[in-house]
Amino acid sequence: MNHAQLTALGRALRVVGEHGEELGADTPDTRLHEIKADLKRALDLLEESVSKDRPVTRCAEHPTGPVDEDAPDLCLLCETRRRAARRAQYDGGPRLRQPPATGERAPSRYGARGDRPQPQQRWLPELWTGREWQLCGTPRRDRREAELFIAAQLREPRAAMAYRLVHEFTDYEVVRVWGTPVRADIEPMGNM
Repeated sequence: MNHAQLTALGRALRVVGEHGEELGADTPDTRLHEIKADLKRALDLLEESVSKDRPVTRCAEHPTGPVDEDAPDLCLLCETRRRAARRAQYDGGPRLRQPPATGERAPSRYGARGDRPQPQQRWLPELWTGREWQLCGTPRRDRREAELFIAAQLREPRAAMAYRLVHEFTDYEVVRVWGTPVRADIEPMGNM
């Protein structure tokens, strides 16, 4: 509701309030029609001012959300959250996946070799991070497609130092290497 709407609505409600003070048993019909017109004007202004749907819950966060009749605030979303919290208390706390404590590892959205499933007939494009080989794309079923992916990676402005293609069947076999992997020390001046 903007300031002009708020001012007009306040004025219309004050006029209606003044009519209420003047009402009596001997109020003529012309005066009642005037009160009716002022009430209609106030309702029209109120209808213009309301921009959102009528709230169906008593929840401040989700006023028009789904309704749960059993919830104290009628909000299904908040009640679901509360039920999950109560369930977690009974189950011994939330079940969060803990990251593996394998030491230093470069972050990768695809994971490192130890995180991968059992071998299948696949071609794995990997890049050298300066510390280890890391999967740089989704495993491919076709060798040519994997080589084309690595060729595209090499053309990018921020290409890695080296890439390799690993054939995975019953074991891992490095098929081809692009570039020279050099072990990079992450500490400046060689850990001095």
